[in-house]
Amino acid sequence: MVKMIRKTSLRRNRNISSRKNKRRIPNGVIHVQASFNNTIVTVTDVKGQVVSCFSAGTCGFKGKKKGTPFAAQNTAKNAIHTVEMQRAAVMIKGPGRGRDAALRTIARSGIRLTRVRDVTPIPHNGCRPPKKRRV
Repeated sequence: MVKMIRKTSLRRNRNISSRKNKRRIPNGVIHVQASFNNTIVTVTDVKGQVVSCFSAGTCGFKGKKKGTPFAAQNTAKNAIHTVEMQRAAVMIKGPGRGRDAALRTIARSGIRLTRVRDVTPIPHNGCRPPKKRRV
């Protein structure tokens, strides 16, 4: 009589790290990039290594709805929810409508804000304009 040998999967026995596990960092930086079409919230540690990253698209919003303040609010909430942090500096970039909503959500979350900076790139004199049109 032949006995059957069970094959155990290595995957089942090993703990796979999930995005849903909370990562603990005492200090961090929250980068909010708010464009007209989307809002991206990235949480990094002090060294700059990414701990959590969410955009309005990954939170389930499609098309025009990705640029709304409500989408930015949900994106910021999801990004902060995956991280346990005491203090954070916030860097906001871009002209989008989600800037203020994301900042309000971060402030309400219970994280102590050490600094809020607007790091939107502004051209000093910018590109050369096209030559005048002759008709």
